[in-house]
Amino acid sequence: MSSDRYHQHFTVSWDQLHRDVRTLCHQMIERDFKGIVAITRGGLIPAALIARELNIRLIDTVCIKSYDHMDQGGLDIMKGVDHDGEGWLLVDDLVDTGKTARAVRKMLPKAHFVTIYAKPDGRPLVDQYLTEVAQQCWIQFPWDMGIAYVEPLVDQMKR
Repeated sequence: MSSDRYHQHFTVSWDQLHRDVRTLCHQMIERDFKGIVAITRGGLIPAALIARELNIRLIDTVCIKSYDHMDQGGLDIMKGVDHDGEGWLLVDDLVDTGKTARAVRKMLPKAHFVTIYAKPDGRPLVDQYLTEVAQQCWIQFPWDMGIAYVEPLVDQMKR
């Protein structure tokens, strides 16, 4: 699957990500989890924020690669876990096509799977999400961006 399928972009700032994670945590505040399993790399930062907000100290990872920037390829499972997920919170930043989510669901069928952002193709695979995003939308996460100078409009128009 190539980057040609993305016709929209949605930029998430650090502040927005933190607000979204806190909102998701409010929905889980009454739950008691043994620990968190973060799906790397995208799930690492949301998992850290969730761990802080829900006061969870035990964090593990499932390491899977399916993207090379905007191009999705095959799944490369580099690290799994040795339990079925019972009592655990499984965290990712986004569920997109569902390819990664299906693989992780097989590994951890009893985990409570949450993601901050969900696209229609992957949405049925998670137990909980905060924001739905169009399937053809590429999400720009804050860890993939840098701060850069933007020329004032008046100067841009002079060229």
